Amino acid sequence: MATSYTVRDRMMGQWMDTLANFKKGKVKIVGYLSAEFLEGPHLGNAMLNLGITANVKQALDELNVDYHQLIQAEEEPGLGNGGLGRLAACYLDSLSTLAVPAVGYGIRYEFGIFDQKIENGEQVETTDKWLRFGNPWEIAQPHVSYKVQFGGHTQSWIDEDETRVKWIPEDEVKGISYDTPIPGYKNGHINLLRLWKSEAAESFNFSEFNRGNYALAVVDKVSAETITKVLYPNDETDAGKKLRLMQQYFFVSCSLQDSLRILKQRKLDLQELPEVWAFQLNDTHPSIAIAEMMRLLVDEETLIWDEAWNITTRTFAYTNHTLITRST
Repeated sequence: MATSYTVRDRMMGQWMDTLANFKKGKVKIVGYLSAEFLEGPHLGNAMLNLGITANVKQALDELNVDYHQLIQAEEEPGLGNGGLGRLAACYLDSLSTLAVPAVGYGIRYEFGIFDQKIENGEQVETTDKWLRFGNPWEIAQPHVSYKVQFGGHTQSWIDEDETRVKWIPEDEVKGISYDTPIPGYKNGHINLLRLWKSEAAESFNFSEFNRGNYALAVVDKVSAETITKVLYPNDETDAGKKLRLMQQYFFVSCSLQDSLRILKQRKLDLQELPEVWAFQLNDTHPSIAIAEMMRLLVDEETLIWDEAWNITTRTFAYTNHTLITRST
């Protein structure tokens, strides 16, 4: 942990410079939306990209710390299931090395891909507690948070000959940002991996607690945090299918709200969104972002449908990584 914090500290100045450039003029930013980011251990990669591996080895030798043993001790973030997540991680590394401004948007799963044990010759899956010792590479950004709503119903009305719709949600959670620097190879450019954690809008019901209903006092907290609890919950049940959909909607809604906030910080118009943001959808999981962008532009920003659709179609791109054909 001490070594990781020390190496991360060497990135902070460059990282702040890179992020400051995000807000200058009409710099175009790639928003890479992915349900998985299988980054692998950060320490060795960060040292390599910063060009300080030899310096760190020397410092550790002077402290009688075995470099190879230390590297092996790092917990690997299990935020992906295989090729899809590894590809996303490689794209982020490449974008940083090419000095292309980019933000990787995803989910901060509390428990990642399962750990594996072999018992009696068979695989046994156990919980991947990758955060149990903390994560020195991420920086919590509680001030960067957004409301995400679920369920409920809609109300519509006519406003100056335009139909407007108001969503009356049943449930609401809050998405909190956790940022991880992604350094390019020896070029001083450091992009951003921004992962979202779900929290309850009000995590504690004091009146229920005072009435002795201790479980009810935290029921909203437990329900909200379930959304980002586990990578790919089992979807054989209806509840599992619903939770997966909630995960996908949750992270794309936070991400798109974030991009619109940054657009406004740059004092740019909504019509300029395709000129300054390019959203890449990594397979089907974030594809609901198309519908969410339309909702944000039409319902929240009050654009007419054709304007919103023109912006959306010029802002998004999609990659399908797996095509399955069935012969009959």
